[in-house]
Amino acid sequence: MTEARQWSRLTILAADGPPAVICIRVAVGLVFLSEGIQKFVYPHALGPGRFDKIGIPAPTFFADLDGVVEIACGALILLGLLTRPATVPLLIDIGLAIVLTKLRELRPGGFGGVHGFWGMAHDARTDFAMLLGLIFLLWVGPGRWSLDAVLAQRDRATADS
Repeated sequence: MTEARQWSRLTILAADGPPAVICIRVAVGLVFLSEGIQKFVYPHALGPGRFDKIGIPAPTFFADLDGVVEIACGALILLGLLTRPATVPLLIDIGLAIVLTKLRELRPGGFGGVHGFWGMAHDARTDFAMLLGLIFLLWVGPGRWSLDAVLAQRDRATADS
C-alpha cells in the first residue's frame, strides 16, 4: 500500500475520540435506522405517500432510496464501521429533509397546529439534533469503542511490521 493511500485510509478510520462518542453514535444510528425501516413499514404515512404529498417527483423511487440509505448508513454508524463515509449521505438526507419539509413551515398557513418559526422549531428538533450529531461524528470520528477503531488498530499494526 502506498504511503498516501495508507494515510487516507487511516484518516478515514481514525477513531481517537473518547469512548463517550458511542452515545452520539447510538442516538444518531438508531434514529436513522428506525426512520429508514418505517419508510417501508408505513409507506403511505412515511414512505412514497409522504414523498408524494411533499411534491417530490418519482416518490416511490426516492422514498425507497431514502429508506435504504437511512437503514444502511444508520446501521454503519451504530456499529462504528466506516462512520465518517456513512455520515455524508445522511448529511445530504437530513439537509434535504430540513429544506423540503421544515422550511416550508415558516410560511403562513404551514403544516400542523403551530405555525411560523415556533411550529417549525418544534417539528425540526430531531432533524437539527441529527444534523449536529452527524457533523460531530464527521469531525470527531466514531470513538475508541467502534469497529473503525479495531480496523485502524489492525492497519497500524500491519503498517508497523
